[in-house]
Amino acid sequence: MRNKVSIVGSGNVGATAAHWMAAKELADIVLIDIIEGVPQGKGLDLLEAMPIEKKDSFVLGTQDYKDTANSDIVVITAGVPRKPGMSRDDLLNINHKIMKDVVGQVVQYSPNCILIIVSNPLDAMAQAGYKMSGFSRNRVIGMAGVLDSARFRAFIAMELKVSVENVTAFVLGGHGDTMVPLPRYSTVAGIPITELMDRATIERLVQRTRDGGAEIVKYLKTGSAFYAPSAAVTEMVEAILKDKKKILPCAAYLEGEYGLRGLFVGVPCKLGTRGIEQIIEIKLTPEEKAQLEKSAGAVKELVGVIGV
Repeated sequence: MRNKVSIVGSGNVGATAAHWMAAKELADIVLIDIIEGVPQGKGLDLLEAMPIEKKDSFVLGTQDYKDTANSDIVVITAGVPRKPGMSRDDLLNINHKIMKDVVGQVVQYSPNCILIIVSNPLDAMAQAGYKMSGFSRNRVIGMAGVLDSARFRAFIAMELKVSVENVTAFVLGGHGDTMVPLPRYSTVAGIPITELMDRATIERLVQRTRDGGAEIVKYLKTGSAFYAPSAAVTEMVEAILKDKKKILPCAAYLEGEYGLRGLFVGVPCKLGTRGIEQIIEIKLTPEEKAQLEKSAGAVKELVGVIGV
């Protein structure tokens, strides 16, 4: 039986994720949106690209949640994107209302699916989705760390003029200004970047990583990043569908890990068929732990506003 992935929201992130997934032949894809004609048009266009790519992925665009029935994974990208001058938090109340509508329909038609949340503000929306769905915590995952780590990796590779394949990076915490890139655990061919760059250079790259989304919003003026976010969610989907047991940084609901409880925070997770199969706890310095707690505090404030 073929895998099925539904993507809620056919804007830039959702449609580009459908493109990556179809091109990798990961699953049959349903693209759903409230805007009439857009998911149908983009879905048909993608379907017609498959003979050229020699891939047998089936892509369907729709307005009807019945078409998403029995999905293995549902990716939620629906929501208002950031505009210049807006923070992710400004989107909180608008996107919380959208999440209520979406999650109810998703659960009705795919009660056994795994939810991956991409809508901003990411950690708060993941928590809202978790509470609304009633799913176990391993089946609700926020996409943030893969994206933030990819940005950090890109900047490290550019700085040192090395292949991105040589670079690993870890970013913990909330998806926003308080995220916690960890230079000690970020390496080039196994060598920690703390041995390859001075502190000032590392701090500059860390700050650019934190500002990664805002930098792109500033350039685009009328939209936000979509190539890297959609590639990030595709990596997560592939790890789950292929049961790769891949360790990726994701927003997960913590129940005591890292000394945090009752909150979605970005941490290293092992992804497989059941979703989050293990949360990996790494040792943090007192300074790193303080940064993570500060980041968790920012998330806690947001979830308090929407009461989840």
